[in-house]
Amino acid sequence: MTPADAVIGALTVVFAGLGAFFFLVGTLGLLRLPDFFSRTHAATKCDTVGAGSLLLALALYNGLDADSLKIIAIAGLVLLTSPTSGHALARAAFRTGLVPWRKERAGEEAS
Repeated sequence: MTPADAVIGALTVVFAGLGAFFFLVGTLGLLRLPDFFSRTHAATKCDTVGAGSLLLALALYNGLDADSLKIIAIAGLVLLTSPTSGHALARAAFRTGLVPWRKERAGEEAS
């Protein structure tokens, strides 16, 4: 094993771990956050950073060939489409009258 292989292997593990971490945190956000807008935020971060990191780890692990270029192209599409779709969903929900959750402060009445 050459030093370059060791560095690529280490970067693969780091990016795969980062992707798994963001998927875990995004899943917890979907379960724990109070409203649609917060959950949409958690889901899009989970998809964008988690999937992007895992796809980058796969491309590094695979080496430099045509399949890696396809994986990087897929990662680019995920990086473009996930935030765009999350924004479109949140905007449509807001325009249809769904109001964001607000923490009640002392002295305010619940409606």
